[in-house]
Amino acid sequence: MTPITGRHVEQAVQELRRVLTPYASGDWDVPAGSLTWTCWTTAAHVAHDLTAYAMQLASCEPRRYLPLDLRVRPGTPPDDILDIIGAAGHLLATGLSAAPPDARAWHWGPTDASGFAALGVNETLVHTYDLSQGLGIAWLPPDDLAARVLDRLFPDAPAGDPAPVLLWCTGRIALPGRPRRTSWKLVAAIDD
Repeated sequence: MTPITGRHVEQAVQELRRVLTPYASGDWDVPAGSLTWTCWTTAAHVAHDLTAYAMQLASCEPRRYLPLDLRVRPGTPPDDILDIIGAAGHLLATGLSAAPPDARAWHWGPTDASGFAALGVNETLVHTYDLSQGLGIAWLPPDDLAARVLDRLFPDAPAGDPAPVLLWCTGRIALPGRPRRTSWKLVAAIDD
Protein backbone atom coordinates (compact mmCIF):
# COMPACT_ATOMS: atom_id res chain seq x y z
CA MET A 1 0.00 0.00 0.00
CA THR A 2 1.28 3.49 -0.75
CA PRO A 3 2.30 5.60 2.25
CA ILE A 4 -0.20 7.78 4.02
CA THR A 5 0.27 11.45 3.13
CA GLY A 6 -1.14 14.86 3.89
CA ARG A 7 -3.82 14.23 1.29
CA HIS A 8 -5.18 11.43 3.48
CA VAL A 9 -5.14 13.67 6.55
CA GLU A 10 -7.15 16.26 4.58
CA GLN A 11 -9.61 13.54 3.50
CA ALA A 12 -10.11 12.37 7.10
CA VAL A 13 -10.64 15.92 8.36
CA GLN A 14 -13.06 16.68 5.52
CA GLU A 15 -15.00 13.55 6.45
CA LEU A 16 -15.12 14.61 10.12
CA ARG A 17 -16.47 18.00 9.12
CA ARG A 18 -18.96 16.54 6.64
CA VAL A 19 -20.38 14.21 9.29
CA LEU A 20 -20.38 16.56 12.29
CA THR A 21 -21.18 20.01 10.89
CA PRO A 22 -24.94 19.32 10.58
CA TYR A 23 -24.93 18.48 14.32
CA ALA A 24 -22.90 21.49 15.52
CA SER A 25 -25.97 22.98 17.22
CA GLY A 26 -26.58 19.78 19.23
CA ASP A 27 -25.59 19.04 22.81
CA TRP A 28 -21.80 18.55 22.82
CA ASP A 29 -21.71 18.21 26.60
CA VAL A 30 -22.74 14.54 26.34
CA PRO A 31 -20.13 11.76 26.50
CA ALA A 32 -18.40 11.00 23.21
CA GLY A 33 -19.44 7.38 22.77
CA SER A 34 -17.77 5.18 25.37
CA LEU A 35 -15.23 7.85 26.34
CA THR A 36 -15.40 9.70 29.63
CA TRP A 37 -14.78 12.94 27.69
CA THR A 38 -17.61 15.05 26.36
CA CYS A 39 -18.04 15.55 22.64
CA TRP A 40 -16.72 19.10 23.09
CA THR A 41 -13.57 17.90 24.88
CA THR A 42 -13.03 15.13 22.33
CA ALA A 43 -13.26 17.56 19.41
CA ALA A 44 -10.80 19.93 21.12
CA HIS A 45 -8.50 16.93 21.65
CA VAL A 46 -8.51 16.15 17.91
CA ALA A 47 -7.48 19.74 17.16
CA HIS A 48 -4.73 19.49 19.77
CA ASP A 49 -3.31 16.24 18.45
CA LEU A 50 -3.29 17.32 14.80
CA THR A 51 -1.45 20.49 15.82
CA ALA A 52 0.95 18.59 18.06
CA TYR A 53 1.81 16.11 15.27
CA ALA A 54 2.50 19.01 12.89
CA MET A 55 4.72 20.77 15.42
CA GLN A 56 6.55 17.58 16.34
CA LEU A 57 7.31 16.76 12.71
CA ALA A 58 8.33 20.36 11.93
CA SER A 59 10.75 20.33 14.87
CA CYS A 60 12.50 17.12 13.78
CA GLU A 61 13.00 16.54 17.52
CA PRO A 62 14.29 12.95 17.69
CA ARG A 63 14.35 12.34 21.47
CA ARG A 64 11.24 13.73 23.13
CA TYR A 65 7.87 15.37 22.78
CA LEU A 66 7.82 19.13 22.55
CA PRO A 67 6.29 20.71 25.68
CA LEU A 68 3.30 22.05 23.73
CA ASP A 69 -0.42 21.97 24.33
CA LEU A 70 -3.16 23.59 22.26
CA ARG A 71 -6.00 24.86 24.42
CA VAL A 72 -9.32 25.61 22.83
CA ARG A 73 -10.96 28.39 24.84
CA PRO A 74 -13.76 27.20 27.11
CA GLY A 75 -17.15 28.03 25.67
CA THR A 76 -16.00 27.86 22.05
CA PRO A 77 -19.00 26.73 20.00
CA PRO A 78 -18.74 23.33 18.27
CA ASP A 79 -18.82 24.86 14.77
CA ASP A 80 -15.75 26.93 15.68
CA ILE A 81 -13.99 23.82 17.01
CA LEU A 82 -14.72 22.11 13.68
CA ASP A 83 -13.04 25.09 11.97
CA ILE A 84 -10.05 24.72 14.31
CA ILE A 85 -9.84 21.01 13.46
CA GLY A 86 -9.92 21.94 9.76
CA ALA A 87 -7.06 24.40 10.25
CA ALA A 88 -5.07 21.93 12.38
CA GLY A 89 -5.51 19.19 9.77
CA HIS A 90 -4.39 21.56 7.03
CA LEU A 91 -1.37 22.55 9.14
CA LEU A 92 -0.39 18.89 9.50
CA ALA A 93 -1.00 18.17 5.81
CA THR A 94 1.14 21.16 4.81
CA GLY A 95 3.91 20.05 7.16
CA LEU A 96 3.78 16.53 5.75
CA SER A 97 4.09 17.86 2.20
CA ALA A 98 7.07 20.03 3.16
CA ALA A 99 8.91 17.34 5.13
CA PRO A 100 11.99 15.91 3.44
CA PRO A 101 12.01 12.12 2.94
CA ASP A 102 14.51 11.65 5.77
CA ALA A 103 12.58 13.76 8.31
CA ARG A 104 12.25 12.07 11.69
CA ALA A 105 10.64 13.23 14.92
CA TRP A 106 9.61 11.62 18.19
CA HIS A 107 6.47 9.57 18.70
CA TRP A 108 7.56 6.78 21.06
CA GLY A 109 10.63 6.48 18.86
CA PRO A 110 11.82 8.02 15.59
CA THR A 111 8.81 8.45 13.33
CA ASP A 112 8.76 9.48 9.68
CA ALA A 113 6.26 11.73 7.91
CA SER A 114 4.08 8.79 6.87
CA GLY A 115 3.87 7.73 10.52
CA PHE A 116 2.69 11.19 11.56
CA ALA A 117 0.17 11.18 8.71
CA ALA A 118 -1.16 7.81 9.89
CA LEU A 119 -1.38 9.09 13.47
CA GLY A 120 -3.38 12.10 12.28
CA VAL A 121 -5.75 10.01 10.17
CA ASN A 122 -6.22 7.50 13.00
CA GLU A 123 -6.93 10.21 15.56
CA THR A 124 -9.44 11.87 13.27
CA LEU A 125 -11.26 8.67 12.31
CA VAL A 126 -11.58 7.07 15.73
CA HIS A 127 -12.68 10.29 17.41
CA THR A 128 -15.14 11.03 14.62
CA TYR A 129 -16.61 7.64 15.52
CA ASP A 130 -16.67 8.59 19.23
CA LEU A 131 -18.32 11.93 18.43
CA SER A 132 -20.85 10.34 16.10
CA GLN A 133 -21.80 7.86 18.82
CA GLY A 134 -22.28 10.64 21.35
CA LEU A 135 -24.34 12.74 18.95
CA GLY A 136 -26.48 9.80 17.76
CA ILE A 137 -25.11 9.63 14.21
CA ALA A 138 -24.77 6.28 12.40
CA TRP A 139 -21.23 6.45 10.94
CA LEU A 140 -18.20 4.24 10.29
CA PRO A 141 -14.76 5.29 9.08
CA PRO A 142 -14.23 5.07 5.30
CA ASP A 143 -12.70 1.67 4.50
CA ASP A 144 -9.90 3.07 2.33
CA LEU A 145 -8.57 5.36 5.08
CA ALA A 146 -9.11 2.72 7.79
CA ALA A 147 -7.13 0.18 5.71
CA ARG A 148 -4.22 2.62 5.38
CA VAL A 149 -4.15 3.25 9.12
CA LEU A 150 -4.26 -0.47 9.88
CA ASP A 151 -1.43 -1.14 7.43
CA ARG A 152 0.81 1.54 8.98
CA LEU A 153 -0.06 1.56 12.69
CA PHE A 154 -1.48 -1.90 13.45
CA PRO A 155 0.64 -4.47 11.58
CA ASP A 156 -0.84 -7.31 13.67
CA ALA A 157 -4.47 -6.36 13.01
CA PRO A 158 -6.77 -9.28 12.29
CA ALA A 159 -8.22 -9.75 8.81
CA GLY A 160 -11.65 -8.31 8.12
CA ASP A 161 -13.49 -5.23 6.97
CA PRO A 162 -11.14 -2.29 7.68
CA ALA A 163 -13.56 0.04 9.51
CA PRO A 164 -14.69 -2.44 12.21
CA VAL A 165 -11.15 -3.82 12.53
CA LEU A 166 -9.79 -0.29 13.15
CA LEU A 167 -12.49 0.32 15.74
CA TRP A 168 -11.59 -2.99 17.40
CA CYS A 169 -7.85 -2.20 17.30
CA THR A 170 -8.53 1.08 19.11
CA GLY A 171 -10.83 -0.39 21.74
CA ARG A 172 -14.12 0.95 20.42
CA ILE A 173 -15.95 -2.29 19.65
CA ALA A 174 -15.75 -6.05 20.00
CA LEU A 175 -15.44 -8.31 16.96
CA PRO A 176 -16.88 -11.82 16.65
CA GLY A 177 -14.64 -14.02 18.79
CA ARG A 178 -12.60 -11.01 19.93
CA PRO A 179 -13.62 -9.07 23.04
CA ARG A 180 -13.29 -5.33 23.10
CA ARG A 181 -9.70 -4.27 23.75
CA THR A 182 -8.80 -2.25 26.81
CA SER A 183 -5.33 -1.25 25.61
CA TRP A 184 -3.40 -1.08 22.35
CA LYS A 185 -0.18 0.27 20.92
CA LEU A 186 0.22 2.34 17.78
CA VAL A 187 3.31 1.34 15.80
CA ALA A 188 4.28 4.67 14.24
CA ALA A 189 8.01 4.61 15.05
CA ILE A 190 10.33 3.17 12.45
CA ASP A 191 13.70 1.47 12.63
CA ASP A 192 16.30 3.56 10.85
